[in-house]
Amino acid sequence: MMRRSQSCLRRVNANGQRWYVVQTRARSEETARFNLEAQGFEVFLPRTLRTVLHARRRRTAMNALFPGYLFVRLDLERERWRSINGTIGVVQVVMGSSLPLPVPDGVVESILTYVDAEGIARLDCDLAQGQTVRVTLGPFTESIGPLMRLDPNERARVLLEIMGRAVEITLPRRALEAV
Repeated sequence: MMRRSQSCLRRVNANGQRWYVVQTRARSEETARFNLEAQGFEVFLPRTLRTVLHARRRRTAMNALFPGYLFVRLDLERERWRSINGTIGVVQVVMGSSLPLPVPDGVVESILTYVDAEGIARLDCDLAQGQTVRVTLGPFTESIGPLMRLDPNERARVLLEIMGRAVEITLPRRALEAV
């Protein structure tokens, strides 16, 4: 039997389960989720709504928040985790040297707090028009300004001061955080 380090024991919850990342085939997250759940695994596939423009028509589609990946909750000592690699829609469990690599504590749990009743991750639920926000991605990283407008297509308009002038910038909502 393999011995675990003391720090590893602290990270495992009471029943020994941790979240692990599973890589799926291209656009096969739902297939992989269905087949893993059919085998009795606890699966979390965070999804989000995206507005898609195709043939001059807009439609809202539900897509994976992390395309090509989903999370599985496992107890490596009790469950047959190797069977995940042979599941339809799955490429592999993301591995460390010889065992699956656990997701850091709190990551999946924090994503779960943003999931609504329909199963959609609303990562921007803490943003409101008029609120002061900080840009976290792109060339305007660390810039702070008021949120002018939230668009339904995952975009936001923020008023930033650039070279001494106030300029309204359109950014993805995921690039903003409340201050």
